[in-house]
Amino acid sequence: MPDALNAHLGHDGSPVPDSYYVRRGEDRFVSTLHSQGAWQPGEQHLAPASGLILAEVERRLPSDKIVSRISYDILGVIHSGEFTIDVDVVRPGRTIELVEARMRHGDRVSIAARVWRLLGSDTADVADHEWTHLPDPEFVPAVPFAQRWSGGFIASLEGRQADDARPGHARSWIRSPFPLVDGEVDPPTAALVKLVDTANGLAVRVDPATTFFPNVDLTIHLTRTPEPGWVGFETRVAFGPTGIGETASVLSDATGPLGTAAQSLTVRVGQGAK
Repeated sequence: MPDALNAHLGHDGSPVPDSYYVRRGEDRFVSTLHSQGAWQPGEQHLAPASGLILAEVERRLPSDKIVSRISYDILGVIHSGEFTIDVDVVRPGRTIELVEARMRHGDRVSIAARVWRLLGSDTADVADHEWTHLPDPEFVPAVPFAQRWSGGFIASLEGRQADDARPGHARSWIRSPFPLVDGEVDPPTAALVKLVDTANGLAVRVDPATTFFPNVDLTIHLTRTPEPGWVGFETRVAFGPTGIGETASVLSDATGPLGTAAQSLTVRVGQGAK
């Protein structure tokens, strides 16, 4: 992977805003050092980028429908610096709606996203699931994930992880002190989504300094709107014998499990984070 130019606000030692992005217009933003990725210093981490894309969908196309699925395809390096976000309705509907959004760096698209939004109804009498509840984050040990992973985004997070973590499986909690955009409040679902892509680094099977295993996509399914605060993960990682892998997580908030996330991995032994 060619090195990307480091254009994050604050990379040169200047003050870093207390946010992942600064708005420069209706559809234009600039990344801060807090959004920096883990694999190379001149890229953005998908986690805050995916949260921002969803936040812009919800801001520009407000709806009484509920986000049920969000998918992100990474089409290239998510460059630092300035970029724009486009939002369009692909499939309008009174009860079901599909929205598409793209992050652009000039004329190049780095992320293509699709969001299904469904009209809600009262299903409290039949609501249930088969996921396992995580231990309360108050009783889970703090873990400095930045000791394993470089980059401003991971450094911005507070993390906790259960003592039974092992390579390929972990139960973790993550939260962030920063909003997506300077001076703005995160929509509830975007506040969760901005942390979900961390899953690929929570239960690593091998040392990321020696093996490259970035994800090329992220798909999130939700069964309800998240509560604010900690985001929980029960994460499992699998590598196949031909360079392909998957990270799969059950997602939780303070009230319990609420959905899943999956990431398709390209696994390259002998390469690692820069």
